[in-house]
Amino acid sequence: MKQALIVVDYQVDFVNGSLGFEQAKALDSIIAKKCEDAIQQGIDLFFTLDTHDESYLAGEEGVHLPVPHCVQGTPGHEVYGSVKKFLVHAKKVFIKHTFPSLDLATYLKNHPYDQVELCGLVSNICVLSNAVMVKSALPNAHLIIDATATSSYDATAHEQALSILRGLHVEIR
Repeated sequence: MKQALIVVDYQVDFVNGSLGFEQAKALDSIIAKKCEDAIQQGIDLFFTLDTHDESYLAGEEGVHLPVPHCVQGTPGHEVYGSVKKFLVHAKKVFIKHTFPSLDLATYLKNHPYDQVELCGLVSNICVLSNAVMVKSALPNAHLIIDATATSSYDATAHEQALSILRGLHVEIR
């Protein structure tokens, strides 16, 4: 069975930077363990990186979320904590300029997997939207999200996102 683990936007600005929140810090050891296990088990590891430039505030996302974050070349763009060391083991890193990654979906469509697990931040925004993209690219793959390996600054939105994902036949562990 061909498997993948996708670490979504586990970046400094989402953990303790401009959009950081306390619960995100606790994910570091959980996601690092998932990465370590994936490497040991021969599961392909992927990362997505939210990536913006100095013109962020002038774009659609910047108008609705006027907080500069994950600006390429800044410390906030980097992968956070102990998870950062696993970046060198990634089969591919997807730079994305909005919530979901079309490049990720296209790649997966052309390189099918039987099972895909997603983790990272933020559950109700980028994790949710990338799970939908994976589901679109791989309609017959088994998708998994470990609820302990994702979080949101908004506990209600987090629970709603997990509920929506269950409705899309994503296994929530």
